[in-house]
Amino acid sequence: MTDFDEYIRQEEPGRQQRAYAWRTAIGLQEVDGLKPSEYLKETARKHIEGDIGIDEAQRLIKSYYQSKTFRTPDDDGKEEADVVSSHIAKLLGEQSFAFSVVGLTSIHHRLFEGVFKFAGKIRDYDITKKEWVLRGDTVLYVNSGDIRMALEYDLEQERRFVYAGLTHDRMVEHIAAFVSGIWQIHPFGEGNTRTTAVFTIKYLRSIGFHVENDLFANNSWYFRNALVRANYRNAVKGIEPDSKYLVHFFRNLLMGENNELRNRYMVIGVPQEWKETGNVADTPASTPTSTPASSGNQFYTDNENIQKLVTAIGEERRSVKEILETLSLRDRKNLAEYYLIPAQDNGFVALLYPDKPRHPRQKYMLTIKGLALLASITKA
Repeated sequence: MTDFDEYIRQEEPGRQQRAYAWRTAIGLQEVDGLKPSEYLKETARKHIEGDIGIDEAQRLIKSYYQSKTFRTPDDDGKEEADVVSSHIAKLLGEQSFAFSVVGLTSIHHRLFEGVFKFAGKIRDYDITKKEWVLRGDTVLYVNSGDIRMALEYDLEQERRFVYAGLTHDRMVEHIAAFVSGIWQIHPFGEGNTRTTAVFTIKYLRSIGFHVENDLFANNSWYFRNALVRANYRNAVKGIEPDSKYLVHFFRNLLMGENNELRNRYMVIGVPQEWKETGNVADTPASTPTSTPASSGNQFYTDNENIQKLVTAIGEERRSVKEILETLSLRDRKNLAEYYLIPAQDNGFVALLYPDKPRHPRQKYMLTIKGLALLASITKA
């Protein structure tokens, strides 16, 4: 996988964010065993360095394949990897997000436009897929006629779900279950895992989490296999859905843990010693075998001002005036500089009207991440 460490280590915000986006975009292609071209890597570096914009990067990649007079057998796969990677990089660089069926189908359309004729279209046929981790068996996906209703139901249930008061463990388990359910619907003919991954990243960001790390990039194949195991049932063989692998992934992502993420642990019907020694037959070459270092528990901060602010807001929506009174402060500038801005930058607090900062009825409320911090403070 392409390594953009030099840009990430520089900690220059613009370059760092672009480097994370490209590394995740390229890493997600491993789900389908796709490898990017050297031209894509060079183009990505130009964009990361700020020499070209993302639209120009996409134009260059498109022109590169249109102008080829000779194509190798690998070109089709590389073209898909390059085009989709550039689309993912652009999407991850945008702040907008729609938590809806339209939003999900829009992501699929934008990722696979020019790659699949059915980009952005919900499938109208039933599917099965032979899974390596299931040794050739398939997950039972939602019937084509029920897809839209199933998506609307799951999204509405998540929208109404109350995170207040939940432990960090329970929050992670719920997020894993929600993502697992969306993936199991499998609304599109192809590209479901990449679409689910981008949707998940955008959703987690929208509720306060920072997910510009290497987990999706380095462990995309594990992510898919964990989704498979979380949705597979075979009563005859005594196998029930097992979500612990997916929970391990999200605990690493959100809680900074270092659970070992190995695909061979998930394979069904093989001797335990095979899993322990790695002698699982026909393991795909794209299988990642390492877990990135911990990035810290995103549910917590030791910033005392943020803790005080989160406690002051609680489960309510509060105005600046109300927060000042609760914290026994007088200076609005002091409140903004030392409390509100750090809390917002770290994803614990959000505006009720984010698109209209000066709205006359503007108030502050805790994000899901903020509610997790509140729960830990209250418990302590």
